[in-house]
Amino acid sequence: MEKLLEVKNLKTSFETNVGVVQAVRGVSFYLNKGEALGIVGESGCGKSVTMMSIMKLLAENGRVDYGQIIFDGKDISKAKDLDMELIRGNDIGMIFQDPMTSLNPVYTIGNQLVEPLMKHRGLNSNEAKDIALNMLKLVGIPSPEKRIKQYPHEFSGGMRQRAMIAMSLVCEPKLIIADEPTTALDVTIQAQILDLMKDLKDKLNTAIILITHDLGVVADLCSRINVMYGGIIVEAGTVDDIFYKPRHPYTWGLLKSVPNHKSDVREKLKPIDGQPPDLLKPPIGCPFAARCNYAMKICIQKQPPLFPIDEGHNAACWLNHEKAPKVEVPIKGEE
Repeated sequence: MEKLLEVKNLKTSFETNVGVVQAVRGVSFYLNKGEALGIVGESGCGKSVTMMSIMKLLAENGRVDYGQIIFDGKDISKAKDLDMELIRGNDIGMIFQDPMTSLNPVYTIGNQLVEPLMKHRGLNSNEAKDIALNMLKLVGIPSPEKRIKQYPHEFSGGMRQRAMIAMSLVCEPKLIIADEPTTALDVTIQAQILDLMKDLKDKLNTAIILITHDLGVVADLCSRINVMYGGIIVEAGTVDDIFYKPRHPYTWGLLKSVPNHKSDVREKLKPIDGQPPDLLKPPIGCPFAARCNYAMKICIQKQPPLFPIDEGHNAACWLNHEKAPKVEVPIKGEE
């Protein structure tokens, strides 16, 4: 398959009053055209910062220190602001976590849909409005002729998220980055939004990067998953690899903390003990070592590389080294 996006050794940091936070510490991954990739991990692991680095939407105190970002064959890591304005919304669309803070409250939904079409496609207002109406219909918003004249506060949470998806798709981008797109929604609307994204991906062949802390959300939509922790990717593989053949203790912990439909309702979930690493002073070894029941001396002394497990499946854990003591994987496919 042809690669659409390739990120190589990305490092991003933030200047704060107490020091430099090393939020992303050498992340590398790729995305094929028309593919859906999930990036999972707990809050603060670097998921959103990685995507904001790609889009060049970091806060003023943030900076990309190192790395390449190759999108559609071009290195955009050093792209100027004007060049990125042509890419954002046109070639890469973004769905944010809370549409109420992402949509402009003083402009109608129609104005916010029409503007990128006029800017990026050079259409007149009537042509842009026709496409905007069709896009509202495509994302399942009823009475689009009426809704297009309304303001964000007149939409429900689910409808605002649909409008946000319509905005991200209106210029038919090659890539959609969805940052926790269902977190603020109830479970029924969550399922509808995920079904909608899957349907649009199939219809438009749009590649998707789905950022979430919820493993269940990525299971149906994505074909591959990257697991992040402490600013690095600790495991990468297909959905089956991550769910049924995980090889990193952090992934084991994530899976243990997710409710299982086969489990007894009285069975307690097993949280991961401890706290994430302080990225003001990140550990020199594995970032998960302090919380890991299987940590060895080398885990504290040296950060493990991504060891190849199977084709397309890699895990950054010293337990996967050929000389490491064998440990029974506590997550099994039949559970």
